[in-house]
Amino acid sequence: QLQLVESGGGLVQPGGSLRLSCAASGFTLIYATIGWFRQAPGKEREGVSCISSSDGSTDYADSVKGRFTISRDNAKNTVYLQMNSLKPEDAGVYYCAANLEEYCSGYIPYEYGYWGQGTQVTVSS
Repeated sequence: QLQLVESGGGLVQPGGSLRLSCAASGFTLIYATIGWFRQAPGKEREGVSCISSSDGSTDYADSVKGRFTISRDNAKNTVYLQMNSLKPEDAGVYYCAANLEEYCSGYIPYEYGYWGQGTQVTVSS
């Protein structure tokens, strides 16, 4: 059974860092394009970053460029999201999701067929 499990969320002060993990079971992550999404209370789910299955190319939302880094550890079958210089507006539930496309092609949630349960990120002093 294909599963994604996020971890690494928590409470951090503005300017701080967190590293989120997305561990896969039931399939090999290198064959999937993985996206990170987040959802704040009362807001729509938005795409944050993506790493493609074909060549490991990455994409970032403008709001996180230069602060977030997505990476993949094939040996651990895990995708990471390193988040630095966190801002209060980065807070929300972060989800990783997978599709079988070769390249990142946007952040339309229904195009991702597999989702984790989410991990909460709180940015507050």
